[in-house]
Amino acid sequence: MKKGPVGNTHLVAGGAERIPAILRMLEARGLRTKGNPDFYVKSYARFGVDDARELRERAALRAVGGRRVFIVATPDMNREAQNALLKTLEEAPGNALFVFVLPSPESLLPTFRSRTQTLLVEGRKEQQDDVKAFLAATPQKRLDIVKPLLEKGDEDKRDLGAILAFLGALERALEKNPEGLVAIYRARKSITDKGALVKPLLEQVALLVPRI
Repeated sequence: MKKGPVGNTHLVAGGAERIPAILRMLEARGLRTKGNPDFYVKSYARFGVDDARELRERAALRAVGGRRVFIVATPDMNREAQNALLKTLEEAPGNALFVFVLPSPESLLPTFRSRTQTLLVEGRKEQQDDVKAFLAATPQKRLDIVKPLLEKGDEDKRDLGAILAFLGALERALEKNPEGLVAIYRARKSITDKGALVKPLLEQVALLVPRI
């Protein structure tokens, strides 16, 4: 962790796995995170306009203690949801703190991003190890590494948040070596589309990203 929150609204790059690190950071700054009625922490498969309205209503409530904290993790926040939150973020009371965790914060609307600050949070060591192993592996071994991400859960759905978090970590690891970023960008952009073919997108990443 390289920074603590200073303003009211923050963006964190990553998935829901970032939440424990964010909570530890807030604890270090004197905020009680466990059993605190002023803390709202939730992961969404997708964050839509109805979710934004609910968050807006919660933010309007008076704090039980000193400060209200809202931590929202989602792989996708649609345009309508972002627009619904603009006024709330613009006029957020001084005792309210919002943290939005997304794999690709840069994909948000400029009007939304302009009301936020970037919060740097270290990724999980396991994910860092996976990215390092992926970059060093052959295409076939890379497919083995991402295979767990392709498994479906109880509702016969893949964890898109985990996939996007992995792609985001992979992209950050390649910042100084941009070859292959096009495949990652294409996968990130398309993977939340309805009916997206997730497996072929990840296979393209495995084949096109250079070994390091």
